Amino acid sequence: MYDKNRTGLAGEDAVARVMLRKGFRLIARNYTVQGIGELDLVFLRDSTIYVVEVRSRLTTDWQSPIESIAGSKRRKVLRTARIFICREGYTEYDVIFLAGCVTHNREGLVQKIEIIPFE
Repeated sequence: MYDKNRTGLAGEDAVARVMLRKGFRLIARNYTVQGIGELDLVFLRDSTIYVVEVRSRLTTDWQSPIESIAGSKRRKVLRTARIFICREGYTEYDVIFLAGCVTHNREGLVQKIEIIPFE
């Protein structure tokens, strides 16, 4: 049976595994700035920070995962990322924003993972 919270965590775990296998180092997960927003996953590789917004959807949903990152959500991610970068001392690093798009079946099992740039 579909459980939104469990499916969301499964999506984050799946995206994290893919990124780690590709040589990225996870430096933050669910980084929250009170009243601003949250970063799902933040990775480091070489001198670049990768901020990944994970979006999980069922195969039957009318909206694709990337389409669910609307303007207000994008602005929250960008603002939270700026704060993270300053607070954690990454101001000299390049930053790339990625969407980790995960499609699940009705049982919540991961069917497809796409990691694509967004901004």
